[in-house]
Amino acid sequence: MTLMRRLIYFAYYLREVDRLQLDKFMRHLRTEKGWSKMRQWTYIVRDSFRFNISILEYYQFRFFELPQNEKSNWAGTGTMYEFQRRANPSATRGLLHDKREFYRAYKKFFKHDVYSFDDLVAAPEAIEKLLASNEKLVLKDATGNCGSGVSIRPVSEFTPDQLILCMEREGFDLVETFVEQHSALNKLSPSAVNTVRIVTQISNDRGYEVLGCRLRISVDSPVDNLAAGNMAAPIDPNTGVVNGAGVFSDFTREPAVIHPVTGISVVDFQLPFWTETLEMVREASLLHPENRSVGWDVVITEQGPGLIEGNHDWCKLVWQLPVDRGLMNLLDFD
Repeated sequence: MTLMRRLIYFAYYLREVDRLQLDKFMRHLRTEKGWSKMRQWTYIVRDSFRFNISILEYYQFRFFELPQNEKSNWAGTGTMYEFQRRANPSATRGLLHDKREFYRAYKKFFKHDVYSFDDLVAAPEAIEKLLASNEKLVLKDATGNCGSGVSIRPVSEFTPDQLILCMEREGFDLVETFVEQHSALNKLSPSAVNTVRIVTQISNDRGYEVLGCRLRISVDSPVDNLAAGNMAAPIDPNTGVVNGAGVFSDFTREPAVIHPVTGISVVDFQLPFWTETLEMVREASLLHPENRSVGWDVVITEQGPGLIEGNHDWCKLVWQLPVDRGLMNLLDFD
């Protein structure tokens, strides 16, 4: 049964792999180690079946230089799918998957306003309030992830009718007021709102716990996701201080101690309102404990922290790459 499941997973990995990225990774490793594509494919297939990782994760986890006993520590795509399906069952994960439901459930933790398309159609006066409230709007696909289905537009582009027409035409079903990040974060990287990812878990044995805190840092990009070429750095959960370099999901890029655009130090960066951030995430986690493991995206403003979203399928790359080690032992599969 396990072999058949791994065959299904590998077929999925082959179908979904970014071919351009794979070709880049293979060329880099051929230059670095002299390995032919055939040799690389042999190791990819072997490790994908043995450790349940995707094709690109072979490179992102740097399996080409790890001893076998360390590879088993890394949680890859297949492992995370199985864990998150147990931790956040399909009957309850909709609260996290649909941003409209998420806002309704966790509205008390937000620092900005969120309106669904239906909200605006039902209450036209809300559009007037929305257009008068900010200089920019964030249009979203309510079920999008990894920064997809997001567009940041100036309010000046829209009249009330034009906003509704735009959402209909481009398939946006959610609009948010743009939230201004804390000045310290804006100084570090002003191109996007740089969010804190805090991964939590509620287990029968250990209760509530934080599995990791990461700062997602934009690099001349309007979003802060790793998938868009940005960085993620580890945060000391006790102090809120970044205690490691910013890393990329592209393993050919060197980690950055200094932000490559602003020149501000990533390492030793102090997150404002850290105690308040941890308290807010703990309260949010315990509000709906039926979803046992969530990747919370937090914006820190001059007025304190606020939620952006909660992810039932939170990213294993953001979690593990910044600390350069596999963390599968932290996951509670029971």
